[in-house]
Amino acid sequence: MEKFTNVKELISSIEADVEKFYNAGNGAAGTRVRKAMQDLKVLAQEIRTEVTEKKNTAK
Repeated sequence: MEKFTNVKELISSIEADVEKFYNAGNGAAGTRVRKAMQDLKVLAQEIRTEVTEKKNTAK
């Protein structure tokens, strides 16, 4: 559950950069968004692994 909270916090933290990139054309903000998306991908994979492990041990 902690990792899911981290996902929500990460998304909230990049919201301003997403707006700067898409609305103002700020290239540096785009770089920060790409890095955050990579971090999000890693977190999502960790959650997937955790869920699978928990599901398999419950059987």
